[in-house]
Amino acid sequence: MAKKKDFYQLEKNIIRLKEKIEIFAADETDDAKKKINQIKEKIALEWERIVPILTPLQTVQIARHPQRPYTLDYLEALTEDFMEIHGDRRSADDPAIVAGLGFYRGRSVAFIGHQKGRTTRQRIARNFGQPNPEGYRKALRVMKMAEKFGIPIVTLIDTPGAYPGIWAEEHGQAEAIAYNLREISKLKVPVVNIVIGEGGSGGALAVGVGDAILMLENSFYSVISPEGCAAILWKDQKAVPQAAENLKFLAQDLLELGIIDKIIPEPPGGAHIDYNLTFKNVDKYLNVTLKRLEKMDAEERREQRYQKFRKIGVFTEK
Repeated sequence: MAKKKDFYQLEKNIIRLKEKIEIFAADETDDAKKKINQIKEKIALEWERIVPILTPLQTVQIARHPQRPYTLDYLEALTEDFMEIHGDRRSADDPAIVAGLGFYRGRSVAFIGHQKGRTTRQRIARNFGQPNPEGYRKALRVMKMAEKFGIPIVTLIDTPGAYPGIWAEEHGQAEAIAYNLREISKLKVPVVNIVIGEGGSGGALAVGVGDAILMLENSFYSVISPEGCAAILWKDQKAVPQAAENLKFLAQDLLELGIIDKIIPEPPGGAHIDYNLTFKNVDKYLNVTLKRLEKMDAEERREQRYQKFRKIGVFTEK
């Protein structure tokens, strides 16, 4: 029965415990810290109970959790003096993609990421994190700028997909995505992709080409959403759980298939339960990955990037 529940039902006890932590958070006494640690232990035990019964569709719900940290949260935690760059220098700006330069661990890094928005007003303004062609062109503009000055690039992926509207198609959606795939693959600077939530279709792939692809433990990365897959293949939304099972789009699946390089662990309960620990884990993996890539020669790095994507989809039959 537990498998049929939404994740939001399963996590109720964890949310109650998290609220207790927030009560003690302002108190810096040793007693308060002790109580917080005890509550965290209870959260970890509750999470151990939930993990074995999680279905792929419930993991999708974790990736889409409305309280999960978004790109701007990561930028605030990981960078200093981040300067956002607006516009694609052709027609417009796209708020669904945040792009700019900031200091990360003392060095300049270009960050590009999807932003969904917290409130209803913000979500509408950000188009629910679904980019239009202008967003991809803005992203590439910042990447080209970073390449010119020898600055590494980090992309934070969290989108349901490219905006599926007529206006977007009329403005060259397919061409913008395809052009990004080609141009990003040729960049001479290190490029690290991190899937922080939803990695949906071309909307993710347009900024998802890089030397290393990292995924948070409870994120997913797929050619299509389980809802879209069920609609096309089964023509029935009751098939969504089956689609989620068959797509093999979770972090562990993709690591085994050689599509991603590392899984970044999340706190018990998911990234939304403990922002600080999530940021700490992302920082650790990102720093190690950037250091490794920066030691490589540019041509060696580009060849490795090429070979990485050429290997995807190769399989053998027994």
